[in-house]
Amino acid sequence: MFLYISNEFTSNLSFLNLFSYITFRTGGAILTALFFSLIFGEVIIKLLSSFQPVGQPIRKDGPERHIVEKAGTPTMGGVLIVSSILISVLMWSDLTNIFIWISIFSIVSFGLIGLLDDYKKIKSSDSTGLKASTRIIVQILFSFVIILSIYLVMPENLKTIVTFPFFKNLFIDLSFFIFPFAIFLIIGSANSVNLTDGLDGLAIVPVLIVALSFSFIAYVCGNVILSNYLQLIHIPGSGELAVICGSLVGAALGFLWFNAPPAKVFMGDTGSLSMGGALGTFSIITKHEIVLAIIGGLFVLETMSVVIQVISFKLTGKRIFRMAPLHHHFEKKGWAESTIVIRFWIITIVLALIGLSTLKIR
Repeated sequence: MFLYISNEFTSNLSFLNLFSYITFRTGGAILTALFFSLIFGEVIIKLLSSFQPVGQPIRKDGPERHIVEKAGTPTMGGVLIVSSILISVLMWSDLTNIFIWISIFSIVSFGLIGLLDDYKKIKSSDSTGLKASTRIIVQILFSFVIILSIYLVMPENLKTIVTFPFFKNLFIDLSFFIFPFAIFLIIGSANSVNLTDGLDGLAIVPVLIVALSFSFIAYVCGNVILSNYLQLIHIPGSGELAVICGSLVGAALGFLWFNAPPAKVFMGDTGSLSMGGALGTFSIITKHEIVLAIIGGLFVLETMSVVIQVISFKLTGKRIFRMAPLHHHFEKKGWAESTIVIRFWIITIVLALIGLSTLKIR
């Protein structure tokens, strides 16, 4: 919206030229999403609480203290996150950019899956939610639409390649297999964030850090001068993703205000799936899929802990971890919740620095 106004009236009001700069609009997007969350957060939380008399159903096989300490806390806080992102993006982004609309579709579609999952949990007073098969099938369908859309608008020489960090001009052309690879990446990203969301503030800050990193990556990849200087693939139009990444950063900061221990609201699957799906989409558009696995390494670790636990139990009848995902293992070992959360934040910061260093080290 602001970019349109700027284009219309810059000739008369020269200061409006500021709105043509991606960096300025990214900053505006961060602040808009943040203040929207802070202003409307309490209202939305009260609304969510009004039809959730017992809050989010707590896993009966989870840490014992969760049943006491977290009972009654409403879920579906992702509604606040998604709303903040959409309002901010519509105000600050270039709405003629197709990558913006693909990203919006990713956020909304995966958010709807999460919303249905959260609603079923609340309605049945059970932590199971949608059937796993139903959830995966719908995620595959939405992911296919996302990947097909990216494929159709991506330059011909970039449609099917995957790049590798730390190496100059190293990439693999996956041909048709780019579709299953990218679908796996988006679904994996969405569900790994979902698995990480188990403690107050645990998932939202790593998401914020990854989104902030991809805001920079998108800006660089969309800028022909910077991308050539750093020997990165130039993706025309991808720089605009910095604005939607900024919206996600602001929304995450605003949500953290209410999700900080003790949480007033949980993001639920509505938030975790929408944000995870968005991060996967950003990585595919910018051709930094492998870098996502580095910066988002915490999400990978959490997911792998579940995979390893299941495989070990099925093959040997023994568990590697006291409980999976990984953060519950440390809870069972007696670590305080705040200790786990802050240390996991630190890990994500370190991984982000490593991931961003790949832009220069090659």
